[in-house]
Amino acid sequence: MHMVYVAYETGRTPPEIQMRARLPAPHDASMTTRPAPVHRTVVPTLFPPPGYAHAAVVEAGARLAFMAGSVPLDADGKLVGEGDPVRQAHQVVANLDEALRAIGSDLSQVVASTVYVVGDEPGVLSEVWEVVRASGLLNTRPHTSTLLGVTVLGYAGQLVEITATAVVPDGAGA
Repeated sequence: MHMVYVAYETGRTPPEIQMRARLPAPHDASMTTRPAPVHRTVVPTLFPPPGYAHAAVVEAGARLAFMAGSVPLDADGKLVGEGDPVRQAHQVVANLDEALRAIGSDLSQVVASTVYVVGDEPGVLSEVWEVVRASGLLNTRPHTSTLLGVTVLGYAGQLVEITATAVVPDGAGA
């Protein structure tokens, strides 16, 4: 199990925390990537969920990544797919995948997600949900997920956002 610490405002860390917080070097050959210790459950006595699990249990000691909301902006910070929730959903999933890969994880390691869609029409929410399902975010390994219709998101013209929690496998570079 890896321990990390939060830097205090003074910029100094107490010695007892420093001693416990030593992380292996990123190039440490003794570290290997292992599958995430996650158990996903679909409860047979509940409704059959459309592509997600009722529960996901992560074993103690796993490293978790709490991802910021993935938004439909390109690398230059420009909105992709203005007025088009389906196109925005594709960009959001692509951005989430890229952010996960940057920390040594991927869509298959997501254990929980929340999909936000501006609107209250079930048809629009369903269209975005289908993009999410087809992306592999849910199909690779079903996880817990919530789909919400909301009135507004953070960027002008933004219609879709996804937040996620993912396991970062041992040996990955986060």
